[in-house]
Amino acid sequence: MPMGKLFDNLALVLIVGVALAALIILFPESGYAPNPTGSLETGLLQWLHVFFGITWIGLLYYFNFVQTPTMPKVPAELKPGVSKYIAPSALFYFRWGAAFTVLTGLMLAWSYGELVEALTLRPPARLIGIGMWLALIMAFNVWVIIWPAQQKVLGLVPADDAAKAAAAKRGLVASRTNVLLSIPMLLAMTNAH
Repeated sequence: MPMGKLFDNLALVLIVGVALAALIILFPESGYAPNPTGSLETGLLQWLHVFFGITWIGLLYYFNFVQTPTMPKVPAELKPGVSKYIAPSALFYFRWGAAFTVLTGLMLAWSYGELVEALTLRPPARLIGIGMWLALIMAFNVWVIIWPAQQKVLGLVPADDAAKAAAAKRGLVASRTNVLLSIPMLLAMTNAH
């Protein structure tokens, strides 16, 4: 298969990436050690949690560091390209990245036997619990504030200009809150284990 055929097909690139990761897991001398429990299932869950987390937080940073500050500079005739095509697609991966990050994170904490301790902020799971609560607040913002607001802003649901402006402000505040919370959340998540 010519390389162009591979890289022209995102699904195929993802399949090959997963296959390469599986080879690393299966190759005995790769140094792969899934996690403290040694469970392949927990290692897979950890990997998925990080994948979904990168998707979610990467898009959060894209919206806040790139798209939102750049849109005022985009000529009016080009803005529909972003609002009708790029933003709805990015918001799809953003909100589902949030959902699957939280789901795999809760499952991972359960597999480590620390879900209750983390959610109740008991030692020694307090740090991961702080990260979990910050992520839960952020996911709530994504699904309950940002996504409904963006549906109005992008014209995916009917709204007059005043409602769109109010939704844009509400969505921006929630999104910037998530940027703020992401910094201590990432500290907690990366230093807990």
